[in-house]
Amino acid sequence: MTTTAAKKVGIAGAIVGAASAGVAAVALAKRYAVGRIRLRPDAEAGEPFGELRGRERTLITSDGVALHVEVDGPEDAPLTIVFSHGYCLNMESWHYQRQALREQHRIVLWDQRSHGRSQMAPADQSTIDRLGDDLAEVIDTFVPGPCVLVGHSMGGMTMMALADRHPSLFDDKIRGAALIATSAGRLAELTLGLPALLSKAVHLVAPPTVSLLGRRGALVDKTRHAGSDIAFLITRYIGFGDSRNVSPTLVDFVETMIRATPTEVVANFYSALMNHDKLSALGVLDDVPTAIMVGDRDWLTPPDHSKAIAAALPRAQLTEVPGTSHLIQLERPDAVNEALQDLLKRVDT
Repeated sequence: MTTTAAKKVGIAGAIVGAASAGVAAVALAKRYAVGRIRLRPDAEAGEPFGELRGRERTLITSDGVALHVEVDGPEDAPLTIVFSHGYCLNMESWHYQRQALREQHRIVLWDQRSHGRSQMAPADQSTIDRLGDDLAEVIDTFVPGPCVLVGHSMGGMTMMALADRHPSLFDDKIRGAALIATSAGRLAELTLGLPALLSKAVHLVAPPTVSLLGRRGALVDKTRHAGSDIAFLITRYIGFGDSRNVSPTLVDFVETMIRATPTEVVANFYSALMNHDKLSALGVLDDVPTAIMVGDRDWLTPPDHSKAIAAALPRAQLTEVPGTSHLIQLERPDAVNEALQDLLKRVDT
């Protein structure tokens, strides 16, 4: 080997070594940061997340998808509360609401198609309108009397699709509604707290990137299932407004739900969420008592989106919870439960 070639090899080796050392240092720093977070006092360490169970049922939808449904609470209760969860979550995300309401109220929870324990649907059947039809079938099958609908994020959009496609249900069957951290549209305009130029670049790059990941979903999932410190930190920062004090056990619980959602499902519903526009359907909900809730630090469905819903529903009650982000029902369960109890008092059964 010539002297020049040896120098090049030496330089290349030094660069690779430095890069490897840098990556190792970053990984060590993340592990140290997460380790310190986990050592803090955790009031929810003993909380039975994911352990609450009801009477398990299966619904085969009109297009052949098997939905996992659970019925909880007394069967003879005069009112049923139907909970619809958000994107990349499942029915367990209603842990604290189920815990608070199951003694006195009949509760129906369901995993939306392709989420939780429900069957994965094809891409062309992964739409918000189809979720609205699913909810109509859940109500028809499992709700014998009057009901109140509660939806978080994509679950709120599901309720809007129901109002758009099955408005007659709001004449007698549906007596109240709660829209939590959701949007009637314009999600493609979100800044996510980024400067305008960078936000525009993210929205430009995101659709093809998500589509590509979806096509290689099985490969991506092999790495996701291992979990990571990065996923923990991202979930903690984006999902919770008070990220410094949120329970590590709660963060792990949420991150596990997200990680259990196949990458293909994330990709299949992404465009449906970005194209969601149901502002014109909101008038149907104005016929029933409606509660709207949002955290003032919600980056995914910001307060302006809830305010737009409230403007279309002048009789609705809007609650903006300070210091709270998108997972409001888990981060501030007492505030959400109080709002739901108030809504139930206003419902005519």
